[in-house]
Amino acid sequence: MIEASKAGFSAYVPDLDGCVATGGTREELDRNISGAIKLHLHGMRQDGGPVPPPSTSAGYADIAA
Repeated sequence: MIEASKAGFSAYVPDLDGCVATGGTREELDRNISGAIKLHLHGMRQDGGPVPPPSTSAGYADIAA
């Protein structure tokens, strides 16, 4: 889930509790949330915990035009 803020953008992953990221631009946010997801999943695997299957999906439309 991506949200705009006064400082840029923030994102969280509903299926991965605590997996969040921010970025000053959408491109920076995309890089940061991708890295956060990889790190979160790596930690779950290292801890021996199950990786949950995706239970949500989302899309977006650029309505700034």
